[in-house]
Amino acid sequence: MKILYNWLKELVDIAAPADEVRRLLSAAGVVVDTVEDSPAGPRLDVDLTTNRPDCMGHFGIARELAAIYRVPLKTPQPKLKESATKAESVTRVDIECPDLCGRFTARVIRGVKVQPSPDWLRQRLEALGVNSINNVVDATNYVMLELGHPLHAFDLDTLAEQRIVVRRARAGEKMRTLDGIERVLTPEMCMVCDAAKSTGVGGVMGGAETEISLFTKNVLLECAWFEPVPLRRTARALGLRTEASTRFERGMDPEMAEPASRRCAELIQQLAGGEILAGVVDAYPRKPERQKIELTRKETLRVMGADTPDADVEATLGALGFEPARTDAGRGSKNSLLAVWECRRPTWRHDITREIDLVEEVARHYGFDKFPARLPPARQPASRLPHAAAEDALRERLVALGYQEIVSIPLVEPADDELFRPADAAATVVLGNPLASDASQMRTSGMVNMLHALEWNINRGQHNVRLFEVGRSYALAGGQPQETPILTLGATGAAREKGVHDAARAFSFADLKGDLESLAELVGGFSWSGGTPPWLAAAHAGRVALADHAARTIGVAGRLARLVQERFKLRQEVFVAELLVEPLYEGYAAARAAIRYQLIPRFPAVERDFSLLLADTTSFADVERAIRGLGITEVTRIEPVDLFRSGQVPRGKHSLLVRVTFQSAEGTFTEAQLTDFSSRIVTALEKQTGATLRTA
Repeated sequence: MKILYNWLKELVDIAAPADEVRRLLSAAGVVVDTVEDSPAGPRLDVDLTTNRPDCMGHFGIARELAAIYRVPLKTPQPKLKESATKAESVTRVDIECPDLCGRFTARVIRGVKVQPSPDWLRQRLEALGVNSINNVVDATNYVMLELGHPLHAFDLDTLAEQRIVVRRARAGEKMRTLDGIERVLTPEMCMVCDAAKSTGVGGVMGGAETEISLFTKNVLLECAWFEPVPLRRTARALGLRTEASTRFERGMDPEMAEPASRRCAELIQQLAGGEILAGVVDAYPRKPERQKIELTRKETLRVMGADTPDADVEATLGALGFEPARTDAGRGSKNSLLAVWECRRPTWRHDITREIDLVEEVARHYGFDKFPARLPPARQPASRLPHAAAEDALRERLVALGYQEIVSIPLVEPADDELFRPADAAATVVLGNPLASDASQMRTSGMVNMLHALEWNINRGQHNVRLFEVGRSYALAGGQPQETPILTLGATGAAREKGVHDAARAFSFADLKGDLESLAELVGGFSWSGGTPPWLAAAHAGRVALADHAARTIGVAGRLARLVQERFKLRQEVFVAELLVEPLYEGYAAARAAIRYQLIPRFPAVERDFSLLLADTTSFADVERAIRGLGITEVTRIEPVDLFRSGQVPRGKHSLLVRVTFQSAEGTFTEAQLTDFSSRIVTALEKQTGATLRTA
């Protein structure tokens, strides 16, 4: 928002240069980005937060400066030359929707002469980016920029029965606004009408049929107050954002409507002449009460960590319109630790609702630089979340494996998310007011975000990427949103880049499976099975379960199917995995609880190799299960060493070399013991897996 420095000086008596004003306003929380030169003098570019509609005019900024410099604020005091005829004898205002329009004032000015505005007025408006139209319309824009409250002028003679009706739009109703566009209205919209037709969208834009022209003689001046939330919805639905709607949707001061109307009527009379009818027609169905808020020195000390003199507290709050009054028993004493002030919230500060808000007002004007930089004393000991250790361990292991963590926004395109949803999945969580169509649904899987992250990196020349995200998926359960913690992995490119001693090797499903097996060491191991979802390549994928709960699938892993890869414009093979996190936490806790420390055996380990001929349908997991089932406590490790097909191996079978390690803490093995162990293992494998020992 643009503010003219010379205009501010007319409202508050300051002699400081514009750069100093910029610095002090910014320190007080009204941030001024730059000071620029303009034909109307220095121009301040103010970056306002949405909770400060009171500063959307020169008068509001001047109020802040008056509090900073402790000088009086020059409130405009219009002096109208009114005729004996009363305005209420000429026009009337009926508000039929007080939930949309809380106040509507109307003044009547007769016999005006519409013509171009004087140079001083045009110069100020143009310096602030507002086009000059004519003296009557320019007066409404000038007062809006001065006091912050929007106004609108109607040609009174074009209003049916010369009266105003504020009502809801009718279903399917249409009207042509000042920009020349015919707009379709809905019953949620507030309309300003005469006795026969709509004349404007309340708080947004007026209609073309009642605008001020060079032929206008009589003016009805509107200054109203509209409910912020419905008005914001109206402006968004119509795709129409104006200076008026920007102010009203933030919540203007309803008490400013009448003073702004009076100031504008005075200016129109000065610029266009005419006769102002006596009084104002003021429809004000629900006048709000001013809230009382108590401020205590105890709270200011607790929050700010340092004392603030009574004079500064009272001067700051008084200049900002809070009317502070001491109410404690020792109100005659200064700087009492038991001091209490009762404040009345001004109507232009609807963002102030609690004591802490008053503390902030005092602090920002007293100066944050005056408070010591120290941490407040801790009142509670810090405590880690229940699964913090498990989550840290998972993260550290993935980082050690070469993965980098990402954090993504869980809003996705519904069509993309649908690719990864199982047929029996719960209903999705859809946003009621999405900012964009490709971010209108909460994700049911982390895959969409992961693939977009991989695509983003690949498109920027990063072809070797490994990413992970610890996030959440979302669904509706019993009509309520439900969050499920998930771990998503994505990898693409080279598993090993070319070096002096190493050849390049592409990342494969075996690499992904190896990374997951490394992760499994933390949670007690994984078991794998087939039957993967259609978005994974069936020959290079699998379902994952905890080793101790093989029937409970906790996720999937594999190579992305070609069609899905093309859908996301990925020009190289991508490997992904997604696991439920809570079972991993449980597995981590169980694995940690099962750890038993023991002395390193003094006796050597012995390895025995078994070259087995197995059916293609028999996996290493079947072999390991058969050996472990014998209950031989001396078996410390079972691992596959070599896999061979074709050649002398019959069709439908494969050769697997399995190495079993034996070790005892009691003594050195005898040959008889090892022979007994080996024969028991061979017998169990023959019975349970149909294996036979290869002799050649």
